[in-house]
Amino acid sequence: MIVFTHGFAALNGRRIIELAARSRVPTMYGWRDFVDDGGFISYGPNIEMMVKQAARYVDRIIKSEKPGDLPVQQPTKFDLAINLKTMKILGITIPPSVLIRADHVVE
Repeated sequence: MIVFTHGFAALNGRRIIELAARSRVPTMYGWRDFVDDGGFISYGPNIEMMVKQAARYVDRIIKSEKPGDLPVQQPTKFDLAINLKTMKILGITIPPSVLIRADHVVE
């Protein structure tokens, strides 16, 4: 199952994680927070980098640049996070070559 990141998922994240675990459904999320809370795996934009980009834009706007003149930016760094405990509970094996590429691993 894939859980897209939006308000409903953020508000009900723990319940979604619990239901996926109880049903033994491997689930991928869009934010690392879900993996930290017990979800299996996530791949999505690096939130810290996005906040820094937004702060730079705020700085530019405060310095009198017009928001309409600023280019639209998209995330440039994406993170892979894996929860090993959940992986074992689900009976899933992830190749070591994928595990070493993970940006964040929950033991």
